[in-house]
Amino acid sequence: MPEDSEVRQPVVTPVRVVIGLCLVAPFVAMLWVGSFSKVDPTFIGIPFFYWYQMLWVLVSTSLTMTAYQLWQRDQRSRKTRSGGASR
Repeated sequence: MPEDSEVRQPVVTPVRVVIGLCLVAPFVAMLWVGSFSKVDPTFIGIPFFYWYQMLWVLVSTSLTMTAYQLWQRDQRSRKTRSGGASR
């Protein structure tokens, strides 16, 4: 056993799983073309195919911002738990 009393923190944590899901969800939604390759329902005259993709621009932006904020919080908590001196 090493003399250091450092405890390794787990690499995969629930927060990191949520971050991964936030980043993967837009890719899955856009690659599953069969789910949105249709005309109806239209929204203010715009076919579903187009407004669904534009909606995902907004959704993926908010998911990416959420993932970034969770990542920053995770990094701050890891730094405080490990002593904060190393950089």
